[in-house]
Amino acid sequence: MPLDSTRQDFAIHPFIGSPLGAEVLGLDLSRPLSDADFRRLHRAHLDHHVLVFRDQQITPAEQVAFSRRFGELQIHVLRQFQLAGHPEVLVISNIVENGQPIGLGDAGHFWHSDLSYKETPSLGSMLHAQELPEEGGDTLFANQHLAWDTLPAWLKREVEGLQAEHWYLARYEELQQRNPWRPKLTQAQIDEVKPVRHPVVRTHPETGRRALFVSEHFTTRILGVSEEHSRELLDALFAHSTGAEFIYRHQWRPQDMVFWDNRSLMHLATGCPDHLRRKLYRTTIAGDVPF
Repeated sequence: MPLDSTRQDFAIHPFIGSPLGAEVLGLDLSRPLSDADFRRLHRAHLDHHVLVFRDQQITPAEQVAFSRRFGELQIHVLRQFQLAGHPEVLVISNIVENGQPIGLGDAGHFWHSDLSYKETPSLGSMLHAQELPEEGGDTLFANQHLAWDTLPAWLKREVEGLQAEHWYLARYEELQQRNPWRPKLTQAQIDEVKPVRHPVVRTHPETGRRALFVSEHFTTRILGVSEEHSRELLDALFAHSTGAEFIYRHQWRPQDMVFWDNRSLMHLATGCPDHLRRKLYRTTIAGDVPF
């Protein structure tokens, strides 16, 4: 049987002492990926929830092509921050040119799972570093499988089987007050992000593991209980779900590509000084309806 010429020799190294994450070394994502290599990466992504691909000198088109190996891509509601010629790519950046922001400058300000506010939330997201600040700019990831596994028994009983509302606009005005560059939404954009409901505890469709699925950014309330009890439950869940023992801090290096599982994790951008330039390209892969 002839050898597969598209196979690449690369290594996957789990982060020692971390509750999640692995580093992928020696893989060139600009080259076609063999089916065997894809299966290996897919398995590693399920096992480690975050994969960090080092030294990726790839184009936006190549990022889009690699992302599509995992599923259909989702287009963000803030279309004004699409990369020209590549609507699947959302520009994450604090850079202002000619008096206008070139990207979404405050993405990830609160803990969240990408697109949990959609009926079909994201499977995962890929973020490729273009320009990095000299200080700051780290991204935190919190393992929500571990958060569920270690949830106090009384709180597990309280939230088992409950649903929560997720809404893109939940804290949008607050973000606008913090950041004058965050755009005002058109009525068409508002209509695109109507509130949805998802289980408080979701089951991963590929591994069967359970995970908390609420966030301080997009979850507005738990349904079927009083407003006061909803607030008490959410406060307890938010406090538990981002405990230090669940978190991996990613310190970006030039040309890093980071691929995380939104069904397993929440993430948070730690921010950087306003005068330091930061730009990354994000693609988002469609998932399925949480259950």
